[in-house]
Amino acid sequence: MKRLLLFTAMATLLVACGNDIPQNFWEADELPNIYPDYTNVTVPINIAPLTFQIDGHADDVVAMLSAGEEEVICSGREIMPDADDWKRLTERAKGDAIKVEVYVEQNGSWRRFKPFNIYVSPDSIDSYISYRLIPPSYVTYEDLTINQRCLENYDESVIYNNMLCSDGGDGQCINCHNYQQYNPERMQFHARQRMGGTVIAYDGDIKKINMRNDSILSAGVYPAWHPSLKLIVYSTNMTGQVFHSVNPNKIEVFDSESDLIAYDVEKNEVTNIENDSTEMECFPFWAPDGKTLYYCSAHFEYRDTIDKGAEFITRTQEAKYNLYKKSFDPATMQFGPRELVFAADSIDKSATLPRISPDGRFLMFTLAQYGVFHIWHHDADLWMLDLQTGKARIMGELNSPDTESYHSWSSNGKWVVFSSRRYDSNYTRPFIAHIDSNGRGSKPFELPCAYPDRHRQLLKSYNVPEFMQGPVTITPQQFADALKQEGEPVKYVNRLSK
Repeated sequence: MKRLLLFTAMATLLVACGNDIPQNFWEADELPNIYPDYTNVTVPINIAPLTFQIDGHADDVVAMLSAGEEEVICSGREIMPDADDWKRLTERAKGDAIKVEVYVEQNGSWRRFKPFNIYVSPDSIDSYISYRLIPPSYVTYEDLTINQRCLENYDESVIYNNMLCSDGGDGQCINCHNYQQYNPERMQFHARQRMGGTVIAYDGDIKKINMRNDSILSAGVYPAWHPSLKLIVYSTNMTGQVFHSVNPNKIEVFDSESDLIAYDVEKNEVTNIENDSTEMECFPFWAPDGKTLYYCSAHFEYRDTIDKGAEFITRTQEAKYNLYKKSFDPATMQFGPRELVFAADSIDKSATLPRISPDGRFLMFTLAQYGVFHIWHHDADLWMLDLQTGKARIMGELNSPDTESYHSWSSNGKWVVFSSRRYDSNYTRPFIAHIDSNGRGSKPFELPCAYPDRHRQLLKSYNVPEFMQGPVTITPQQFADALKQEGEPVKYVNRLSK
């Protein structure tokens, strides 16, 4: 039931970014319908201000944010706290919460909605993330960038622009950026098609590598940089895609073949470490101590002599990926035999993208009905495996009815960022959630923006969100200059094989 209240007194007003609190209003029993949905989320102490707007008709909006004696009042359809005010609020609410009261005017009448909290964790988050921004088009896919964004404010800049090396119809495609231990000075990414190659930046030195070799399936695709050594493990993939006219999963991206290779950055040497023709290995990831390599693999045997890609298209739902690991000895640079970690096929599912928490205890992965490229699967969910107990569970606290896919841990293991299509089923947006000591997540919140409606107006997807402990300082033109050079061919050796 709603009742008319007369607002006759209020606490001391310190800082306001808009109008005063309305004097007369109806009291509502429900939470306000806001976008992004920041109701009762948990945020890091150093996050940028959370801006939001009323979703629906509103003639005017006033919001009061308070923590202890600190109060901030904002007005207008877009609630955008000042950075200094927000910092005072978060410092005051550290380990507690910011209380948010929203008042909405409609047709000359004000309504006060049920207050909600923004919980402020004392756990900080890495200052930067990076991602690819790509339009959902296969005509203009070349118009993409790798961007970086400061999480402590709204600063965003381009790491590399795909168009810098494109020439009309002779274009380029960049993907798969990856860092060694969150270090922006030690990164790599791939370029395909025009001037293709692998770009590796290490402490100011930039080089382009031609990783194609007759002894390996393809150039490196999905990377995993060793935590301390100048060693990168890649999956090598013969990737294809098909477009569905009826299936709600619009696109199926698949591998008709895939292996694992290891690349020695210093010696420019590459070797196979898994190349069974009946296994399709993918998405490697190192344990934090650098002594175990995790990855996923599906057992798949071709029956016919027709083109492998054509056969796989007809049998794509048979591809069920399990999670595996291999021991690694840094002293001898030798890998051990594979061991099963999680048998997704035993529950008629497919598990991909293993990612280990920095303390080595938890393994987060994505689970869907079939296949390896779960970003296109509406049933894809995040799961957590406790490596101490061996128990796996669905992360219902993070998932939505739509796609959850690529995910990364923060360097302190307190936060994860993941890709979700929960709002419109078409565009992936980055969501962040706190992870407690038991591997439980808080309600996820969408990456904050200076203007709350930015993501719904930005017709691009965020791909491969990765945490960084600072910004990449190499300029896009420096990367382009490196890509315009001939790539240094790799040398193939068997040194890493066992």
